[in-house]
Amino acid sequence: MAVLHNDTFLRALLKQPVEYTPVWLMRQAGRYLPEYRATRAKAGSFLALCHNTELATEVTLQPLERFALDAAILFSDILTVPDAMGLGLHFVEGEGPKFMNPLRQEQDVQRLHVPDMQRLRYVFDAVNSIRRALNGRVPLIGFSGSPFTLACYMVEGSGSRDFRLLKTMMYQRPQLLHHILDINAQSVSLYLNEQIRAGAQAVQIFDTWGGILSDAAFQEFDLRYLQQVISGLHREADGRQVPVIVFTKGGGQWLDQLADLEIEALGVDWTVNLHRARELAGDRVALQGNLDPLALFGNSESVECEVRRLLTDYGKGSGHVFNLGHGINQYTDPEMVKFAVEAVHNLSAPYHQI
Repeated sequence: MAVLHNDTFLRALLKQPVEYTPVWLMRQAGRYLPEYRATRAKAGSFLALCHNTELATEVTLQPLERFALDAAILFSDILTVPDAMGLGLHFVEGEGPKFMNPLRQEQDVQRLHVPDMQRLRYVFDAVNSIRRALNGRVPLIGFSGSPFTLACYMVEGSGSRDFRLLKTMMYQRPQLLHHILDINAQSVSLYLNEQIRAGAQAVQIFDTWGGILSDAAFQEFDLRYLQQVISGLHREADGRQVPVIVFTKGGGQWLDQLADLEIEALGVDWTVNLHRARELAGDRVALQGNLDPLALFGNSESVECEVRRLLTDYGKGSGHVFNLGHGINQYTDPEMVKFAVEAVHNLSAPYHQI
């Protein structure tokens, strides 16, 4: 693999000195870009795009051609793992992901097993292809959904407003949910390790639905399995440390506990105050975030004001990766994204002067 020319993102995750605050955006390769929409149309469907190594590589690199981003992230989906378990992932236009075989009955849960990673070979091939195409330009991030977030979709069969089916299982038959979560944790560790082996230089665990839980339920059904995943990860490749980022949407009340995980960085959503988060995290982890994605619907003055505010909230020194507090909205103007990325780079340099 090529020598890495811009390692600012990796250094910031490790809280090492940097010249400016690095930036990447969750869902940076997506529908807000006309070139992405064209490539997806060529592929025929979202899943076909994910399964096509050449096209997945193409869309991963598209935002880097427009914006001076400091990292690329694998183009894939968080539900590839349960799909490999035989749950039958498909997408309905306007409705999002659905499973043909959700886990509703005890016998379905008991049949669940860790999938053969060869069924996910298309993901690892994409990682390898993207890493080579980047040619050392910026680091590549691999990712997975968290065990709990995957379980939400696996039980509900789709997204949900209240996750009634998942919570019914959690309160009536908790051991069934624990079985799902244990299988998921084993699977996610293997999945991320294969991505690291294929070339991912950092990995992020998307705990998208952790915030729906009560405090007690979060400890039992989410935090515990995050640690199980993390404990099984390979943490070095190519002679460098592979940083691990955990992002729990709606997890602001658990920042202190999340920072105790054996990770390098903690993603925070836009509801969290970065100054407070830094005080809670201390020297344990770097922080990633946390511009409100809809702040990009403002004008250049308001976007610059928000960027400046977040940089000020975090304060001086390394350990901050600028990002959105969740994925970018599909209706976002790419020109505002360009402006925001440039603003981060231009305004952050004084925070890193010794």
